[in-house]
Amino acid sequence: MPDIHAAYFTIFLICLISSILIFKLYKSSSVKPHLPPAPFRLPIIGHLHLVAFHKLSNRHGPVFRLFLGSTPCVVASSPETKEILKTHENDFLDRTENSVMDFFSYGGKGFMFARYGSYWKFMKKIIMSELLNGKTLDFLCPVRSDEINRFIKYLSQKAKDGKYVELEGELMKLTSNVISRSFMSKRCSEEEDESEDITKIIVETTEIADFQGFGNISKDIHCRFDALMERIMREHEEARKQEKGEVKDLLNILLDISEDDSMEIKLTRENIKALVQEILIAGTDTSAITIEWALAELINHPNMMKKAVEEIDKVVGKNRLLQESDIPNLPYLQAIIKESLRLHPTGPLIPRQSTKDCTVGGYHIPANTTTFINVWSMGRDPRHWESPLELRPERFKENQLDVRGKHFKLLPFGSGRRMCPGTSLLGLLMLPTILGAMIQCFEWKAGENGNLATVDMEEGVGITLPRANPLVCVPIARLDPVWVI
Repeated sequence: MPDIHAAYFTIFLICLISSILIFKLYKSSSVKPHLPPAPFRLPIIGHLHLVAFHKLSNRHGPVFRLFLGSTPCVVASSPETKEILKTHENDFLDRTENSVMDFFSYGGKGFMFARYGSYWKFMKKIIMSELLNGKTLDFLCPVRSDEINRFIKYLSQKAKDGKYVELEGELMKLTSNVISRSFMSKRCSEEEDESEDITKIIVETTEIADFQGFGNISKDIHCRFDALMERIMREHEEARKQEKGEVKDLLNILLDISEDDSMEIKLTRENIKALVQEILIAGTDTSAITIEWALAELINHPNMMKKAVEEIDKVVGKNRLLQESDIPNLPYLQAIIKESLRLHPTGPLIPRQSTKDCTVGGYHIPANTTTFINVWSMGRDPRHWESPLELRPERFKENQLDVRGKHFKLLPFGSGRRMCPGTSLLGLLMLPTILGAMIQCFEWKAGENGNLATVDMEEGVGITLPRANPLVCVPIARLDPVWVI
C-alpha cells in the first residue's frame, strides 16, 4: 500500500512540474507587445530630466515612450500622429489628468479637461451653437473693436512720449479684456478690485499651470476665483430680473441655459465657473504669446514687415483702422500668422490619454497611457517642410495649408473632436486683426531705447511656449491715429 501511495505522489509531482515547465515555455515563446523604443530611465525620477522631446525623437524615432516621474508616456511627432487623432481618435479622446488644472476646472466640470462623454458633447454643443455662433460673434464684434482701439490709443501715447512698451504684458491685458468683457461685461485692466483680481488670477494660474503640486497656492487661487465669479453671477442674476430678455454677454447666455429645464443636462454654477476660468486662462495667454512671437519675427525680417504693411495700406488705406472684415482680403497677413504658429505653437504638445490598447506606428500602446502629440517638432520637420527653420509666409500662399486640423503636419489648434473650438475666432480673425493694426499704425524699434537691430528668439519654459525674454519695443507712429479716438 505505501508503494502505491508513493507511486501516485511521484506521478502527481511529475505532472505538476511538467505543467509548470510547459506554462513557462509557452509564456516565454508567446509574442510580447512591441512597445515603442525608450531612452535610458533613471530610477525614481524617471525621465523628468529629459524634456527635449525633439532631440529624443531624432534619436529614437517618430514614436517613443518615456516616464515622467512614474507616469508612462508616449510621444508622437510625425505622420503617425494621424493614427492617434484620426484613425484611432475614439481611443484617444480623453485628456491626460493634471492635478493642478483639474483643481481649477472644478474637477473637470468645465469643457477643456472634462472626460469625453455625454457631458463633454453637451458642453461642446453649447459652445459652438450658442457662444461661438455667427450671431453671437457679430454681437460681440464691437467689444473686440473697442478693445483694439483702446490698445492702439495706448500705443499712440507711448509713441508720442518716446517710451518703450513691454509687449507681453500689454497684449495680455488686451486679450484678457476682450474675453472678460465678452463673458462678464468687465474689463480686467480697470482700477477696480474685481478687475484687478481677474488679472492676478489669470497670471497666477498661468504660472502655476506649468507644474504639478503647489496644493496650498492652487487652493488659494481657486477660492479667490470662485468668490469673484459667485459675486459676478449674483450681479448678473439681479440685473436679469430688471432687464428681461436682454443679452449683454456670454455669461447671460450660460445663465439662460442653466435655467432651461428642457436641456438634456442641467448646467450648474460650477460648470459655468469652470468654463469661464478655462477660457480666460487658455485664450488670454496663448493669444498674447502668438502675437508677440509674430511681431518679433517681423522685426527680424524687415522685408516681410514691409510687404505686410504695403498689403494693409493697399487694402485698408491710411484713413481708418484695420477691421476684422478686412482679414479675408489680407492673405499675406494671414500667412504670417500661420507661419508664426508653425514655428511657435502655443500648444507645443497636445496631451491625450489612451482608453484602450491600440497600435500606433507599428507599436503597441497600452490603455491608460499618457500620449503627447509633438506639434512643435512636426512644424520643424525637414521631411515635411522645406527649410523648416526659416520664416517663409509664402509657403502658405503657395500650398493653401489650413490650421484647422486638416493637415497633420500643422496642428497649432489640435485636430478632430478635441480641437480648440475657438480656432476660427482666434487663429483666423482676432490674431491677424491685432497684429495688422499694430504694424499698420506703428513702426517697431527693438529694445528699451529702440536701438537693437534684431531681437533674440529664445524660447522660454512653459506649456504655452512663451519667449524666454519679453519683447520690448519703442513704437514709432507711421500714421496719424486721430481716427482711432
